[in-house]
Amino acid sequence: MSGDGSVLFAGFRALGLYSGHLPHVLRYHRKHRQFYVVTAVGRSFHTYNVKKLGIVAVSNAVPEDITCLAADRMLVFVSHGKHLKAFARNKEVVHTYEGHNTEIHLLQPFGDHVISVDLDNLLIIWEVQTEEEYLQLNFDKKVFTVSAIMHPSTYLNKILLGSQQGSLQLWNIKSNKLLYTLQGWGSGITTLQQAPALDVVAIGLVSGQIIVHNIKFDETLMKFQQDWGPITSISFRTDGHPVMAAGSPVGHIGLWDLEEKKLIGQMRDAHSTAIAGLTFVQGEPLLITNGADNALRVWIFDGPGGSGRLLRFRMGHSAPPTKIRYHGQNGEQILSAGQDGTLQSFSTVHEKFNKNLGHGSINKKKSKKMGLQYDTMKLPPITAFASEVAHQSDWDGIIACHQGYVSCTTWNYQKTSMGAHKLKPDRFKKNKPLHVYATAVDISSCGNFVVIGLSTGEVDRYNIQSGIHRGHYGAEKAHEGAVRGVAVDGLNELTITAGSDRQIKFWKFKTFVLVHTTDLSSPPNVVLLQRDSGMLGIASDDFSICVVDIETRKIVRKFSGHKGQINDLTFSPDGRWLITSSMDCCIKVWDLPSGCLVDCFMLDSAALSITMSPTGDFLASSHVDDLGLCLWSNKSLYSLVSLRPLPADYEPATVMLPGTCPVQEVEPTEDEAETRDEMIEYESPEQLEAHLVTMSTLPQSRWKNLLNLDVIKKRNKPKEPPKVPKTAPFFIPTVPGLVPHFASLDQADGPQSKVVNLGILAQKSNFCLQLEEALSNQDYDSAVKMLKEMGPSAVETELRGLAPEGGGSIEVMLSFLRLIGSMLKTKRDFELAQAYLALFLKLHLKLLPSEPTLVEEMSTLSGQLEETWLHLQTLFNQSLNVLSYMKSALL
Repeated sequence: MSGDGSVLFAGFRALGLYSGHLPHVLRYHRKHRQFYVVTAVGRSFHTYNVKKLGIVAVSNAVPEDITCLAADRMLVFVSHGKHLKAFARNKEVVHTYEGHNTEIHLLQPFGDHVISVDLDNLLIIWEVQTEEEYLQLNFDKKVFTVSAIMHPSTYLNKILLGSQQGSLQLWNIKSNKLLYTLQGWGSGITTLQQAPALDVVAIGLVSGQIIVHNIKFDETLMKFQQDWGPITSISFRTDGHPVMAAGSPVGHIGLWDLEEKKLIGQMRDAHSTAIAGLTFVQGEPLLITNGADNALRVWIFDGPGGSGRLLRFRMGHSAPPTKIRYHGQNGEQILSAGQDGTLQSFSTVHEKFNKNLGHGSINKKKSKKMGLQYDTMKLPPITAFASEVAHQSDWDGIIACHQGYVSCTTWNYQKTSMGAHKLKPDRFKKNKPLHVYATAVDISSCGNFVVIGLSTGEVDRYNIQSGIHRGHYGAEKAHEGAVRGVAVDGLNELTITAGSDRQIKFWKFKTFVLVHTTDLSSPPNVVLLQRDSGMLGIASDDFSICVVDIETRKIVRKFSGHKGQINDLTFSPDGRWLITSSMDCCIKVWDLPSGCLVDCFMLDSAALSITMSPTGDFLASSHVDDLGLCLWSNKSLYSLVSLRPLPADYEPATVMLPGTCPVQEVEPTEDEAETRDEMIEYESPEQLEAHLVTMSTLPQSRWKNLLNLDVIKKRNKPKEPPKVPKTAPFFIPTVPGLVPHFASLDQADGPQSKVVNLGILAQKSNFCLQLEEALSNQDYDSAVKMLKEMGPSAVETELRGLAPEGGGSIEVMLSFLRLIGSMLKTKRDFELAQAYLALFLKLHLKLLPSEPTLVEEMSTLSGQLEETWLHLQTLFNQSLNVLSYMKSALL
């Protein structure tokens, strides 16, 4: 059986993505009078204002990753694969250009046209508004492979093309003529940039040379050489300072004085990866840079020396995050530790609340002096961490252990920095151990203590406020193998440790006394405690999962089904679901009460870490080779979800990871809607099984007070008679009788007789007629349905009218007793049958013994009642015995 996506979760959006490997685009909005910067992120592009780097818009997603980005005054042009699209209002596609057969890698807006170049070396010029081809140019790859494109200022209808072979060509695209060829400098061209001076162009080469060339006279004005590899981008200052900036593949930026013709400054480690794009803001001392390290930065040149300082930035992880956890109980912050060594906090509400807690360091001061590239003091990436908000404003509230490092670091969320302590056992302070490192950490719910497990099997407890060692678990070691997980319960009573020796141990938190040991069939890999429910989830090396109740200390659930190493697990806030992620690229949801797999979906890349929001609205995940965090919305909060156990042969469908723009849900077709409705809609039958006694769904007010109606009416009787209004209102005349009916127009208009017709008053109710009819056909369903629809007073009136003096008969009373008998026989509406019978006996107790037929029917009814009550009593006793046994076992 194959599935069609997740039943419980829908892709919402990605967090922590700001920039990719494509150069950014700077735009000026005349009406707003401010600059905007556009960066490509996966399948969407983001627009930020330069003033505060606040996000203005996120575009709708295209089907594939964006391969090229450009913009003019009105539109943003985006290519993905062989497709070219134009976006308006930074949001939606307004034009699509089809004609390329291979991937587009260069774009150049050109007035009312846009120029695109693909990998087959085909250059197409498009009419922007009509989406038609204006011109095609095809170049021989062996002679001239286009690698850069530019429109020189004031050169009407002309474009300058650079090649991988090193030569340049100037074309007039209106006349389709090659005007001039520049032979080049023996190295491939990577970038072309117009200088502030007319006719002057800066040319970046693969060799690292920058040529400032006058294309009108084919004369080189100056040459510069960078030793950091090919030139990735070039920009000129236009605020009065003759400075040129050039980017490199190693993340450094060189600043060149064009008057002195010399290097005046270096901005080393501006990015940890290649500088994808850099642009000076027109008329301002601001430089905007972006890179594949997921960072967008604005630098300001306001100090001496000519070098820039960082003014503002937006950045996420530059390497994939490996561990994520929700911080606090409001479900708005996610802490994330990445392979880049940083610890960051991402807000699910708005990017302005994001925090970067920085990179772990042995010595902060020395790290700052050394710089990012040569920092020998920085700590390796964080492998595990735990956080608590109880005392985060007083002292550090986060504890983290690092890859292959014995010391654990504390972090302060409020101060957005590394904390005061590095926790390491005293026995390791003098002798630095080899191959000993921290493997697992946890922090108590009160925020005072941390428990740290080591690869040697030792488990220590520290006070996080002072950093003082408070003792260790076990005589020497807690486990014979490496510690795979530690957890502290919600009341600081138990410490649970899991080791590679296949044992789960329960210790008294304060006294370090071993309480219980549980043996596992396979070494544990991931351990997680849900403090509210007291359930301990354990993922083992054999890809199986078990759940331990920490109160009874027994394994209460076992699950299997993953086909790869289980990376992480998380509980839903109510403790009902256990969600697991594995290297088989699947995320599975297990229902703990029923012990069944209720949801499973496959992803393009395996989820390394998952965490469920404390409010239950989102599931967050981080993935292999993905810099962002994916948010999945919980569909059960806003739509009807039918959870059914999935079969053993269930094959999950692959779900695409969400992008930075929320997915626009497509309306289902009629067939899909019918199928979905069939799956979701479930109508409960009137009776589950024939031998079970079933209650009705009527509210208690409809049947519980039937015996006390006389008391209720007496209490609610008005203290004084109603006053007659001075002018009687208009009313519709009615026909007299037990069941009043409105008179027709003919009856109302005719002469009104003052003599009451006694025949009309003796009219029988519909209920009486139904009972008379049921004597012959033995079908009492319609009569029971009629009683259910009546209120308490109407029921009493009907039952009172069954007696002969009320207009009924002995046959009708007999039929009513048989109606009660049919209700008892079918075991449906049990409490209604009891209430109706009690009221019937109360009203007609004097008449019933004098009629033999009624006495005989009542004796039959009495036998049915006794049998039903005995059956109920047996079930009650059985349930009470089981309950008392379980209570005694727990105690």
